[in-house]
Amino acid sequence: MSYLKNFKMINRILALGCVIQLICFSASWASGKIYKILDYGAKGDGITLNTEAIQRTIDECHANGGGSVLVPEGRFLTGTVELKDNVTLYLEKGAVLLGSTDLEDYKNVDLFTEGLGIDVGWALVVAVGAKNIGIAGQGAIDGQGAALKERHIQTDRRPEGERWGRRPFLLRIVRCEGVNITGVSLLYAGAWTSHYFQSRDITIENVRIISRGVAHNDGIGIDGCQNVRISNCDIDSGDDALVFKTTSSKMACKDIEVSRMRLKSNQAGIKMGTESMANFENIHIWDCHIYDTRNGGIKLLTVDGAHLKNVVISDVTMDNVRTPMLFRLGSRLSVFRKDSDEQQVTGTFENVLIKNIKAKAASEAQLTPPSGILITGVSGHYISGLTLENIEIDLAGGGSHSDAHAEVPEAVDQYPEIKTFGPKIPAYGVWARHVKGLKLKNVAFVLDENDLRPALVCEDCIDLEVNDWTIPETTGAESIIRLTNVKNVKIANNRVDGSADSFVQATEGKNIKLKKNNMDEQIGKSLIKY
Repeated sequence: MSYLKNFKMINRILALGCVIQLICFSASWASGKIYKILDYGAKGDGITLNTEAIQRTIDECHANGGGSVLVPEGRFLTGTVELKDNVTLYLEKGAVLLGSTDLEDYKNVDLFTEGLGIDVGWALVVAVGAKNIGIAGQGAIDGQGAALKERHIQTDRRPEGERWGRRPFLLRIVRCEGVNITGVSLLYAGAWTSHYFQSRDITIENVRIISRGVAHNDGIGIDGCQNVRISNCDIDSGDDALVFKTTSSKMACKDIEVSRMRLKSNQAGIKMGTESMANFENIHIWDCHIYDTRNGGIKLLTVDGAHLKNVVISDVTMDNVRTPMLFRLGSRLSVFRKDSDEQQVTGTFENVLIKNIKAKAASEAQLTPPSGILITGVSGHYISGLTLENIEIDLAGGGSHSDAHAEVPEAVDQYPEIKTFGPKIPAYGVWARHVKGLKLKNVAFVLDENDLRPALVCEDCIDLEVNDWTIPETTGAESIIRLTNVKNVKIANNRVDGSADSFVQATEGKNIKLKKNNMDEQIGKSLIKY
């Protein structure tokens, strides 16, 4: 896997670039002229609409070569304001930019359609085509999402699934270069909390996000951006906490590093997709804690033509997470910017490493009973070169004989959600289908109750390696591992506690090799049953 070696060089380059960028940002704040919004007529009483006053301050700062726009302590009500070149919005401690609850106070500078088919893009703070911009300080931007929604639904009687897109994002960065978001709190967006689109050289550090109360409160959304560094952020979101997407085919999510994150979500902790037209590549995420998510912990999805490759996620802990991991290559093939893009062919999913993961799965999940890891391509399009290494997952158990034979829908062109493949998965540990070169190394499961499903079910698999597993004590199962339509399988050095009718049950299997597997109790009539 030569791509792993390249990550060291990529990370050095990214780190150097971010240090230079941070030095320039700090120097700009220290030496640039300060423009105070109070001098332009702004009032921090939480009642006066300050959109024009704040925008005049930003415009004059920009016209004079840049500097910092100072928001002092107070609550400054505003609609859409636009950042310009060389302008940093600095929020002092106790300062709040307070989003208006009137939708007519917001602008949409870049309309597009998101993954569920809704037109979106209105925003409270926005920048388009700007260079060297920032938001810093100890203050907050508060979108008043719940109050905004309450006022919205008084006049818009459409179903929530159709009307939500009109509500504004909290922060939108569109086709910008040199972006620093540091120290601030982003609170209670009307829709997505922060969305970065086709931008380069982005640093997001020490940002706190609390965004709940309405639907689609994603935390940080990176959409077709490059040279990105995100670290030390705390996100509590009503939708995906940290999500990478590509709503356009024109620019990949590329050369990104993320570290030291705390992620809580009603949906996924870490996610790629669903919008996935341009590539996801050279992305490294490490040292994160995901907790209390109502959906997946880690979800990597490419379903609209993107090539997802050279991704490493490591050293992640999860607590009370529904379905710890989902990996999906599909053929939904949606188009989100119909004026500039066309439908693509099915993409690829290759060379991904997930290692050093320790998870406690929630006992109540979308899947009943819960399962740990779902991996699936579609017929003729394999997930290739996926490695899961040093994985430990605690699960509720409780699967029955009938659960062990559940049929999982292909859902080739469907929205790629965990519940799309449920409610029953025939393996408690790892269920994999349409995979090639899958390596499962040093995987351990802990079960609260006996489970009659196999630890591993693999269907339509080529070149499978299962090594150094610790398989918990179960009794009464037909098999520990079930293989269907497989070729070139190596199962070695696994420790199996408990008993089953057979260790491996295989149908249409070719070249299956078992070596040095440790069985504490009798495994039925044979190690492998055809």
